[in-house]
Amino acid sequence: MKYKKYSSTEFGESFDAIIIGSGMSGLCCGALLAQKGEKVLLLEKHFKPGGYTHTFKRNEYEWDVGIHYIGDVHDKNKASRKLFDHISEGRLEWHKMDDNYDTIVFPDRQYDFVSPKEQFIENLVNWFPKEDHAVYRYMSLLDEVTRKSIPYYKNKVLPSFLSAILSPFQTRPYYGLSDQVTYDVITNLSSNKKLLGLLTGQWGDYGLPPKQSSFVMHAGVAKHYLDGGNYPIGGSGKIAESILPVIRKSNGNICVSSAVKEIIIQKNKAVGVRLESGDEIYSPLVISSAGVMNTYGKMLNSGHTVQLKNNLYRVTKTHGYLCLYIGMKGSPEELGLSTTNFWIYPSYDHDKNVKDYLEDQNQSFPVLYLSFPSTKDPEKLKSFPNRTTMEAITLAPFSWFEKWKDQPWKNRGADYESLKEKVCQRMFDQIFQTLPKLKNKIDYYELSTPLSTKAMMNYDNGELYGLEHTPSRFRQRWLRPQTPIKGLFLTGQDITTVGLTGALFSGLLTCSAIFKKNFYKEIIRP
Repeated sequence: MKYKKYSSTEFGESFDAIIIGSGMSGLCCGALLAQKGEKVLLLEKHFKPGGYTHTFKRNEYEWDVGIHYIGDVHDKNKASRKLFDHISEGRLEWHKMDDNYDTIVFPDRQYDFVSPKEQFIENLVNWFPKEDHAVYRYMSLLDEVTRKSIPYYKNKVLPSFLSAILSPFQTRPYYGLSDQVTYDVITNLSSNKKLLGLLTGQWGDYGLPPKQSSFVMHAGVAKHYLDGGNYPIGGSGKIAESILPVIRKSNGNICVSSAVKEIIIQKNKAVGVRLESGDEIYSPLVISSAGVMNTYGKMLNSGHTVQLKNNLYRVTKTHGYLCLYIGMKGSPEELGLSTTNFWIYPSYDHDKNVKDYLEDQNQSFPVLYLSFPSTKDPEKLKSFPNRTTMEAITLAPFSWFEKWKDQPWKNRGADYESLKEKVCQRMFDQIFQTLPKLKNKIDYYELSTPLSTKAMMNYDNGELYGLEHTPSRFRQRWLRPQTPIKGLFLTGQDITTVGLTGALFSGLLTCSAIFKKNFYKEIIRP
């Protein structure tokens, strides 16, 4: 598909709905609106659509930007699979990863997270035979979070007055779990620190260690992968490619390199947007998937945002990250690689690991996550034979790179490149300790920093997951689709939870709020 920059002569100046951003939430909203006959325009700042779902190529290699594995979608009866099938009209296909979807690596040993759920539980009990009661209670709590989350998110789509009336009944049970940090919940079940470290071995999937993260965020991610991981066939770029035809069928379109500067407000109603190019586009409905920081902090003039801007002080951005993109000559089989992801830790104490690292960047990486996209996609093996790709990810505060923030992309100077190279070699040292067979197999590598994320994804601090998923975040009633401004709605992970499926279901919630209709019941539970 070819994508173009917005031009009024080519695309027109009036639409039924304008969506700011073409990430997962924007795509989902756009498809659902288009299927209701609405003419939709998606506006994307980047030169590629898809947000964190797009891919990029260098030489003979291709990598994901943000998608590494997705739970549940192998089962056609699961809610996420039904929604993906609906908005792509069946175009999007999935490849099931190996049963051993994650391997958690500590200095003394490693643990394989294996699907299905029953096998995962059996392994936990075998590893920690004295903690069997804690294991079973922990698993029941994961289910409890799921049950109590449904009315909590239903409350978000109700009109404000009705939401307030029903809140004690719909949200209070959820608060009993969301108000607790993961550390407290698990240590109340068991005092075994190794068990705690292992159960929270996927904390990188939501960006906060156990003493900071809300238990409901941990529970959502842990439960999401219990039956294994999946990957889109053809790469994560296929997500946008499979959904955009649905939008175009209703005379909608997507424009890239078309950054929104301002949402136009008249008499407390959103009526369109003004682009950085100066073009104005009009619509009675504006949906922002650009995150609350960008939407409330930048895209509305001060006359409309005094209270909304004040809300922003109640939440905190997540950390930035480093991602090392690696290309290796040879097939996955030759390199001894499978679809399994690796989580490498310097100790079982995740909170201490993060604290030490943030205080001194020369300390051990608090987490190093390894993913191998070319092993997960049968199409990549055909398109790039005898080529294997890897992504290695860890935390990195924006402040470590801030002094280069005003320098142009790909031309930030020798000191910046020197720092990046130092980090790369440290990452390689850690990788080769865990996977020694890969030493001397590296053909190409490239490091992205929080500055890269700022430039490509429009996150000011290069944050990976939008807002931090602390207990207080789930108490923010203003993080909902409907805004105080008529015709302006929010979507994206900031109004739900982190990750692809969080963003996916935010699109469903937003459209439910727009149409005052239960899309979940219509699409997922007809």
